[in-house]
Amino acid sequence: MIPPVRSLAAAALGVLLMVPALTGVANAAPSKVMTVPLAKTDADMKKVAEYWQPDRLKKADSYSPATPAGNAPAPSSTAAGSSIGAAVHAASSTAKQAKTGPRDVAPALPKSGSAAKTMGKVFFRFGNKEFWCSASAVASKSKSVVATAGHCAYDPRQPGEAHNWIFVPNPQADGTTPDGIYVGASLSLHEDWVKGDYDFDYAFVTVHRGFVWEKQKDGTYTMKDVGKLQDNVGGQGLAISKGYGNRVNAFGYPAGAQPDGTRPFNGKTLETCAGGTSKTTAPSRELQYGVLLQPCNLTAGASGGPWLWKFQSSTKLGYLNGVNSLTWNRDARGAYDAVSAPPFIATTADVYRQADAQGSSEK
Repeated sequence: MIPPVRSLAAAALGVLLMVPALTGVANAAPSKVMTVPLAKTDADMKKVAEYWQPDRLKKADSYSPATPAGNAPAPSSTAAGSSIGAAVHAASSTAKQAKTGPRDVAPALPKSGSAAKTMGKVFFRFGNKEFWCSASAVASKSKSVVATAGHCAYDPRQPGEAHNWIFVPNPQADGTTPDGIYVGASLSLHEDWVKGDYDFDYAFVTVHRGFVWEKQKDGTYTMKDVGKLQDNVGGQGLAISKGYGNRVNAFGYPAGAQPDGTRPFNGKTLETCAGGTSKTTAPSRELQYGVLLQPCNLTAGASGGPWLWKFQSSTKLGYLNGVNSLTWNRDARGAYDAVSAPPFIATTADVYRQADAQGSSEK
């Protein structure tokens, strides 16, 4: 049972899982980046795909949006306009400045169409239970990168990475997947998320080519290849080290209850908040340089949804500058009134580039 949210409490939009560990074979990379296999081979990919056949996907919205595991003591915020930069000690003390590629990445439209469809849901398992979160496609050389919250892909308590991880962009309310299903191939994250540090609650997942299910005359389903993620839906840009005081649009598929028990969202509709950002902290979450967006009443299920800087409604594109991580009830009333993201700094770019490199050899 989730404990009630108290005054000035911060609660994880997704599963909060807190013992440092790492399963699988992790590959070291610059700036404390770790990459963990999810479904690397074609055989692994098909096994995950088979798990998410249409009958299961149609009821996936009834699974649990990742839910809070507790409350943080009174957090604080500071005025907008300060800079993150090198102040994030956990990153600046260890980060090796990448020498390849710019920090910022331009957004990309899909191959056809004048607007992107990058936002969607991720479905996965921790242990024997299914969960879901929000996520978005990010522009990359490999055309195969998805951004979400760290707690939507790696669980330090279990311990280990999520299983049967898929991304469904532009999901329909009836469980159909017009823009494909993309099985996670590998997970790249910062090793401080493995320790439960919410300043690093983000992950970039490299995905396989997409597919859709086609029903056969005998009632069975076969997989039809639909190509690479970015070609089909486009990709958000990436903005690094922009500090606080920016205007952003946050998106997600919330479904969880508000503090007063009401459920204004059903998890089937993409919701959004917009406003300026400021600094916030939550010491019990190891969050020292959080980025706060207020007002915003998103709930569980919105975890991992993108924060977009310079968002253009005509193209549905902007620059990814955060992901939904924690939700806040700062005035201790009936509804959440703010959401926060981890800071996107140079280390974040390293994690993104490591993820992109995992898919660069695929056709």
